[in-house]
Amino acid sequence: MAQDVKSELTALLQQALSSVAPEAAGTPILLERPRDPSHGDFATNLAMQLARTLKKNPRDIAQRLVNELPPSPLVTAAEIAGAGFINFRLDTGAKTATVSTVLAVGDEYGRSRAGGNQKVQVEFVSANPTGPLHVGHGRGAAYGASLAALLAFAGWDVTREYYVNDAGRQMDILAVSTWLRYLDQQGVTGIAFPPNGYQGDYVRDMARQMTIAHGDQYVRPAEAVLAGTPGLPEPTRADDEAKKQREDHLDALIANAKTLLGPDWAYVHQHALAEQLADGRNDLEEFGVHFDVWFSEKSLFDTGLVARAVELLEQKGHLYVQAGAKWFRSTVFGDEKDRVVQRENGLYTYFASDIAYHLNKYERGFDKVINIWGADHHGYIPRVKGALAALDLDPDKLQVALVQFAVLYRNGQKASMSTRSGEFVTLRELRGEVGNDACRFFYALRKSDQHLDFDLDLAKSQTNENPVYYIQYAHARVCSVLAQWGGDEAELAGADLALLDSPRELALASRLGEFPEVIEAAARDLAPHQIAFYLKDLAADFHTWYNAERMLVDDAGLRLARVAMAAAVRQIIRNGMAILGVSCPTSM
Repeated sequence: MAQDVKSELTALLQQALSSVAPEAAGTPILLERPRDPSHGDFATNLAMQLARTLKKNPRDIAQRLVNELPPSPLVTAAEIAGAGFINFRLDTGAKTATVSTVLAVGDEYGRSRAGGNQKVQVEFVSANPTGPLHVGHGRGAAYGASLAALLAFAGWDVTREYYVNDAGRQMDILAVSTWLRYLDQQGVTGIAFPPNGYQGDYVRDMARQMTIAHGDQYVRPAEAVLAGTPGLPEPTRADDEAKKQREDHLDALIANAKTLLGPDWAYVHQHALAEQLADGRNDLEEFGVHFDVWFSEKSLFDTGLVARAVELLEQKGHLYVQAGAKWFRSTVFGDEKDRVVQRENGLYTYFASDIAYHLNKYERGFDKVINIWGADHHGYIPRVKGALAALDLDPDKLQVALVQFAVLYRNGQKASMSTRSGEFVTLRELRGEVGNDACRFFYALRKSDQHLDFDLDLAKSQTNENPVYYIQYAHARVCSVLAQWGGDEAELAGADLALLDSPRELALASRLGEFPEVIEAAARDLAPHQIAFYLKDLAADFHTWYNAERMLVDDAGLRLARVAMAAAVRQIIRNGMAILGVSCPTSM
């Protein structure tokens, strides 16, 4: 109904504009809800937009527009305010009619066609499958899943995608870490575990699985494992040279493992990959985060797309050779320095595979491509967009949303919840402590690129200060009202909504009508946190009304109207919480 009201008001203003200034009839008409309800239900700055063109005082233009507005049963008053705003006050029936609309369309209320069924890919999480997902990944997962659901609700054809980094050095490090733990469990001594290998207990678990399945099949002597490896520096040394020594030592271990294991290296590598990928997938599924596509980085090499992407850049004159390596002229496209795409040894860089991946995205025909990256990837945006431009692809089709890390707090102090995993808190541990609903909602409470302090005590509390509890409690309260009423919900369609005329009821009706506008704005801004804010406001309006008015009054007509409004509140809470991936209990 709210969108119908905005359409009607826009049409009225368009007629007035055509009469007052036909030469400016193409001026876009913007209608917004004033922050202060005392200023009316909708406002427009059209007169101020026209001031320069018409060379007249905005208030004079506003008065002329108001004089030319056709009469409408929706509008009770059109007032001029401030520098030339026009504020509209709606008929109470136009506000309360939203209740009927909500009940009539149910789960579809608020759904938009703004996306035009265009194809959009949302790629998120995409963490290296080298260990458990942590709380930082959790925020990206919650944001990505909510954004994808929001865009689908706003009329986009959404593909949810996880980019699996199953090629490259990090996977090699995980595989060799697993093999070294396996050798240790098999009684092979004299091999110091590299400090820059993967340390977690999950690596020992994978090694134990290898022992159970294959016994000593992959055992090799320590002398062969360490052959030719440079010595490790003292553990306390943290200078650049010491870091390089550790990396060189690890690379030598990987090279030896590949030689000694031969074809069996592929098994160790695949075992580690499969175990961690399955663990991450299971963790995300339990978190209510689902993907349509799991895209393999390795497939880009296997199909020759990385080589083709680099070749295309070379053909278009965007590469040069220096010290045997091929460099992309990314500074031409706004990057701070040029980037290597192929090393002097012929191996392609991670950036080269990323270029190929984005080329693949475009070749799949998406109208929009959205990458959700950690905030530390901010500097990566210009080089990726530059590569797209260099390939004669539209870089504006790519949008990158950055996600800041989340810091956990307990009793006002930074929380350490994990003794097992050492330096990071896993998503699974966080979910186990506060539950999926609190995780999903608290992650959605801030704009993605803003720092997030996650208050564990608040997330677990059952008080009105806990926003997810506050909203769920509103839903449960409505369910209780409907249960006590005991009628057939089909009767609610016949409620006389004109009886809902108190200030609180009209304010709540206006809030219900905002939901479609919130959906479109949130989708446009890639901002599901706006849904969370709206639901908090809706719950507050409902609780205020519930505490001030008796729902099940003796007057049958008023009782039916109030139950109808409560049912509409319940429906919108369900619709909004579904986008955020949060459940709606019927009792609490």
